[in-house]
Amino acid sequence: MLLNMRGRHVALSVLAVRRACHLSRSAHTSPQTLEYKPIKKVMVANRGEIAIRVFRACTELGIRTVAVYSEQDTGQMHRQKADEAYLIGKGLPPVAAYLHIPDIIKVAKENDVDAIHPGYGFLSERADFAQACTDAGVRFIGPAPEVVQKMGDKVEARAIAIRAGVPVVPGSDAPISSLQEVQEFCNTYGFPIIFKAAYGGGGRGMRVVREYEELEENYQRAYSEALAAFGNGALFVEKFIEKPRHIEVQILGDKYGNVIHLYERDCSIQRRHQKVVEIAPATQLDPHLRDRLTADSVNLAKQVGYENAGTVEFLVDKHGKHYFIEVNSRLQVEHTVTEEITDVDLVHAQLHVCEGRSLPELGLKQDKIRINGFAIQCRVTTEDPTRGFQPDTGRLEVFRSGEGMGIRLDSASAFQGAVISPHYDSLLVKVIASGKDLPTAAAKMSRALAEFRVRGVKTNIPFLQNVLSNDQFLYGTVDTQFIDENPDLFNMKPVQNRAQKLLHYLGHVLVNGPTTPIPVNAKPSPVDPVVPAVPLGDPPTGFREVLLRDGPEGFARAVRAHQGLLLMDTTFRDAHQSLLATRVRTHDLKKIAPFVAHNFSNLFSMENWGGATFDVAMRFLCECPWKRLQELRSLIPNVPFQMLLRGANAVGYTNYPDNAVYKSNKENILLQKPEKNGMDIFRVFDSLNYLPNMLLGMEAAGSAGGVVEAAISYTGDVSDPTRQKYTLDYYLKLAEELVKAGTHILCIKDMAGLLKPEASRLLVGALRDRFPDMPIHVHTHDTAGAGVAAMLACAEAGVDIVDVAVDPMAGMTSQPSMGALVACTKGTKYNTVPRPKVFDYSEYWEVTRGLYAPFDCTATMKSGNADIYENEIPGGQYTNLHFQAHSMGLGHKFKEVKKAYVEANKLLGDLIKVTPSSKIVGDLAQFMVQNSLTRAEVEERADELSFPLSVVEFLQGHIGIPHGGFPEPLRSKVLKTLPRVEGRPGASMPPMDFQALETQLRETHGDDITPEDVMSAAMYPKVFQEFKEFTTTFGPVDCLNTRLFLDGPKIAEEFEVELERGKTLHIKALALGDLSKAGQREVFFELNGQLRSVLVKDTVAMKEMHFHPKALKDVRGQVGAPMPGKVVEVKVKQGQTVEKGQPLCVLSAMKMETVVNSPLSGTVAKVYVNVDSSLEGDDLILEIAE
Repeated sequence: MLLNMRGRHVALSVLAVRRACHLSRSAHTSPQTLEYKPIKKVMVANRGEIAIRVFRACTELGIRTVAVYSEQDTGQMHRQKADEAYLIGKGLPPVAAYLHIPDIIKVAKENDVDAIHPGYGFLSERADFAQACTDAGVRFIGPAPEVVQKMGDKVEARAIAIRAGVPVVPGSDAPISSLQEVQEFCNTYGFPIIFKAAYGGGGRGMRVVREYEELEENYQRAYSEALAAFGNGALFVEKFIEKPRHIEVQILGDKYGNVIHLYERDCSIQRRHQKVVEIAPATQLDPHLRDRLTADSVNLAKQVGYENAGTVEFLVDKHGKHYFIEVNSRLQVEHTVTEEITDVDLVHAQLHVCEGRSLPELGLKQDKIRINGFAIQCRVTTEDPTRGFQPDTGRLEVFRSGEGMGIRLDSASAFQGAVISPHYDSLLVKVIASGKDLPTAAAKMSRALAEFRVRGVKTNIPFLQNVLSNDQFLYGTVDTQFIDENPDLFNMKPVQNRAQKLLHYLGHVLVNGPTTPIPVNAKPSPVDPVVPAVPLGDPPTGFREVLLRDGPEGFARAVRAHQGLLLMDTTFRDAHQSLLATRVRTHDLKKIAPFVAHNFSNLFSMENWGGATFDVAMRFLCECPWKRLQELRSLIPNVPFQMLLRGANAVGYTNYPDNAVYKSNKENILLQKPEKNGMDIFRVFDSLNYLPNMLLGMEAAGSAGGVVEAAISYTGDVSDPTRQKYTLDYYLKLAEELVKAGTHILCIKDMAGLLKPEASRLLVGALRDRFPDMPIHVHTHDTAGAGVAAMLACAEAGVDIVDVAVDPMAGMTSQPSMGALVACTKGTKYNTVPRPKVFDYSEYWEVTRGLYAPFDCTATMKSGNADIYENEIPGGQYTNLHFQAHSMGLGHKFKEVKKAYVEANKLLGDLIKVTPSSKIVGDLAQFMVQNSLTRAEVEERADELSFPLSVVEFLQGHIGIPHGGFPEPLRSKVLKTLPRVEGRPGASMPPMDFQALETQLRETHGDDITPEDVMSAAMYPKVFQEFKEFTTTFGPVDCLNTRLFLDGPKIAEEFEVELERGKTLHIKALALGDLSKAGQREVFFELNGQLRSVLVKDTVAMKEMHFHPKALKDVRGQVGAPMPGKVVEVKVKQGQTVEKGQPLCVLSAMKMETVVNSPLSGTVAKVYVNVDSSLEGDDLILEIAE
C-alpha cells in the first residue's frame, strides 16, 4: 500500500525524485490525475505536536515545510522542525496570533507556499480561513470552504444529517443569540441540556446544565470560552443524553466523489468533555451497529461532496441507538490510533488528495481497509488530577519518555528545559500503544507510562495508569461518565520525584545557605568518619531478648540479679542534646548502629528518643523522628531502647488531653504497640515531680507493654543539712509512691549534675535499703566534672545502672565518660563493657562531632563549671543559655544570667528544674537581665510588669503544682483576675479528636498519613505542618551526608546519595547562574551522567524585588489562584458581602475558564487583582473577613 507507515527510511532527495517520476507516469496513465498539482511547500497554520506531525509527513514526501509562531512561542520545537519559520501576530495575545488570518496568508504568499495545513483547533474549522486560502491562490489541505462552512456550522450539519436520514439529538435549529432562547428550549425539552460551540470543538465552550439556577452562569462561561478559542462565541443547545458512548468514525474523501471510512474510535473517556484516552476499534461494539455507524458516516460525507480527512461523531445510548453529533472537518488529535490499526498514514493521504490524487489511485479502497489489532492513545497533559485537572505551568526540569516495541510518541515541547506556558493547550505528548488485543495494548501503554519521568510540572500520568488498570476499561465498556463514576481513579500513588527534589534542596543551600539555623559561624568538618569493622551475621543476644521473653517484670528481675554495673549509653540522645543542640542526624546514628549492636550487647539500654529529639528532628533536621526509631530498631535489635517521657507532657512542652498521652481511639499512639516503633523502656518524669502527672504517664507506658522507669527529678543537696526543701525524706516518700504505683525500675534524674559523691551514697543507699528488690538507675550530667566520681559512689551504694556517653560526646554538660567509668571499674565487681571496643566507638564519634561544628557548645563554652552547684542549671539548658547569650551579644553577661537564674528560681519558690520548668526559670532570668531587675524589684513591681508567657502560665497551674505550692504574694500579683488551673491540668482538658485530626491531615497532605503522623501533628501541629511542606518540596534530605545537608556541595564536587538499598544517585555540582529578573538563580548539576538544572529563588535578592503576594494556606480568608492564568472577570469589590460558594472571579488558562468561588461567608477586605492580571498558582486574589 502506498501509504504504509513502516519502512520509510530513504534519503529525502531520493524520495522526492522517485515521487516525481511516479506521479509523472500516473499523469499519463490515469484520467483521474488530470487535476494533479504537486505540492512543493506546505505551511502548517498551527503549533505544537500537530505541526510537527505534518512536517514529518511532508519531509517523508520530499515537501519543504514552513512554520508560523507567536511571540510567546519563540522557544517552541515546531518552529525548529520546519525548514522555514516566520513570526505572526506581532503584539497580539498568544491565541489571537494563530487566529490572525491576514498575517498567515501574507507569510504564505511572501514565501511561495503552495498549500496550508490547518492542523486541529485554531482555524482548522473556519470556513473564512479556507476561503481566504483559496482567494490567495494557496491550497487549503482540507474540505472545500463551502463544506467547511456546512460541517463547521453544527446547526447546518445537523440539518444535513436529518436529510440524510441520520438520527440526531433534539437541539436548536440555529445558533442561539440570547439567554431567553435557551430558557424556551429548556421549557420544551427539560433538563439536562448541553451548550456547544457552533464553530469549534475539542470541548471548548461545552457546558452541561442540570438545573435552572445554573443556566445563566454556564451560558456566559460557554460563550466566553467559545469566543476565546474560536473567535466566535456562537452556541447551540441540545438535549443532553445521559451516559452515552462517544463513538466517532474516520472518513476520507477525494475530489472525485470517492469516500471511504477507516472504522471507528471510542472516545468515551473524557473529562470536561475533552477526550483523555481513545481506543480503536471500539470494544464490544455490535457488528450491525458498526455497519450503521460507518454507512451513515459515508452517506453523510457523500451528500456534501466531502473531500480530505474528517470525523463523524456519534453518541450511542445504553440501548444501542446512535445519534449524530457533528462532523469535524479536519484531522483529529486521536487520528493516530486509526493509523495504527489500518496502516494508513492519514496525513500522507491528506497531502495526496489535496494534490489531486484519487483514493483508488492511492490504493485506498473500502474492501482493502482492514482492522489489525487494537490501539490506545493517552493524552499526557500538564494537569493535576488531584486538583480537578487544573493546568500546571512551569519549566520541565526533567523529561524522560517511555519507548519500546508497540509504542509511538507524538510530541512537540516535551524536552528538558521546555517552558509550559498557560497560553495554550496543556497537551504534553500523545502516547500511542498497539497490540493484538486491548489488554495487550494496555499493558504496553502502562509500561511506557511507568517509564516516563516528568519533573517541574504536574502531569496526569498517575491518573492514566489507574484508567489502564481498571477492569471496566480492560474487559467491559465505558461511557462518558466513566471518570465521574470511578472515584477510585483518583486514588493515585504519589510521584516520589526524590532525585529532583534533592537537587532543589542542594541548589537552595548553594544559593541561600543552610535551611536550619546555624548558631555559630563554623563549617562542618570536611573529614567523614570511618565506621569500625562489623562482623557478618546477627549480633549477639542482649537484654532485649530477656524483655521480649519474660516481659517487663522478668526484665526488672534480671537487671537486679545482674552481677556488675550496667550502663545506659546516652550518646544517641542526651549527650548530643547537651553538647550539639540535639542536632545529630539519623544518617550518622545509623552508620555506627551495627557496630554498637555487635559490640555492646550487654548494655542495659540506649537512650535514643524523647526529650527535645522529637521536635528538633522535624523542626531543624527535617527528618521523621518515628522513622529514626524504626530504622535504629532494625539495626540494633538486641539492645533495649529507652526514651524520655515527660509524664503528662509526653514528648512536648505542655500538657495534652489524657487520651493523647494514654490512648487514641483504637489507633496506635505514642506508647501503644512499642514493638512496632521499637521503644522498650519509658523513663517517665515530671518537671515538678508532680505525682498526678507522673502517674498518668506511668499508667500509659505500662498499659502499652513497656518497661516503666519512674524518674525522680533531683535538685538541691541531700548531703547539706541546711537545704530543707528537697530532703532525703522528700525523695524517699516520693519513691514510695512510685513503687506503690507499680514502677518496674526506679530512676534518679540528676538533670543538672548536682549529685556529689557523698549525696550519691546517701540517696542511693537509702533507696537500696528501702527497696532491696527494686532496680535503681541514676542519670546525671558532668557539668562540674565530678560525674565519674559520683557514679562510682552510686555503684558502691548499690545502684544497678548509671548513664554514660562515649568519650568524645561526654563531659561538660553531657554525661560522664564511658571510657573513664569502664577503666575505673575494670577488675572490680562493678565491671562493665570491654575497653577496646569503647576506643573504637570513640574514634567514630570524635570525627563525627566535627561535622556538627556549627552547633558545638565548645565554640563559646570551653569547659564545665562547678558553679552549677549554686545555680542548678540543667546540662542541656546550660548549653542553650550560653549559646543564646553569645548570639544576643550578651556573652560577657553570662555570669549575670547565671546569677539571675538563681534569683529567678528563688522568686518562683525553688523549683525542680527540668524541661519545661527549667525554661520557665530561664525565661524569668533573661527577663530580669534584659530589664535590669533585681529579685526585690520583681517582687515589688509584680503587679505592673509584663512577665514572659511561660511564667504566667506556670503560675496559673498549666504544668502542675510545685512541691510546697506556688509562691505568694507573687502569684496573686502576677495573675490578678486570670483563671487558675486546679489539680492536674490534663484532667480538665477535653479529649482530642484523633479521627477529625486524621481526616484534616489527609485532606491537606494526602492519604499516606500514618498513625505516627497523626500523633506528631497532635503534639506539634505547626512544626509538623512545616515539616510536611519541607519534605514535599525538598524530598528525603535525610539521605544526604551531614556536610551536604548543612553546607551543600562545592562547585565541581562529585558525591553519591543512596536513596535506598540498590538505588544510588551520582551527583556533581557544576555551576551557579546569575540572578534573573524573576529573582531566581539557575543551579546546574550532573545527575547520573545527565545534565540537570533547577531554578532557585534567591531569598535575599527577592526582598528587594516586588512580587505578587501568595495566599497563605493556613489563613481561611485568603483566596488564592487555583492555577496559573489570566483574570478575565472580577465579580466582587472591596467592602462587598459575599456568601460561601459565591463566584468571586473568573480565570482563563490554556483556553479553559475556571470560576473561583468564595470558601466562606464574609466581607471582601481587599482585592489584589484586576481584569487581565496574570497570576501564578496560589497568587493572592482577595481577602475575606469573616
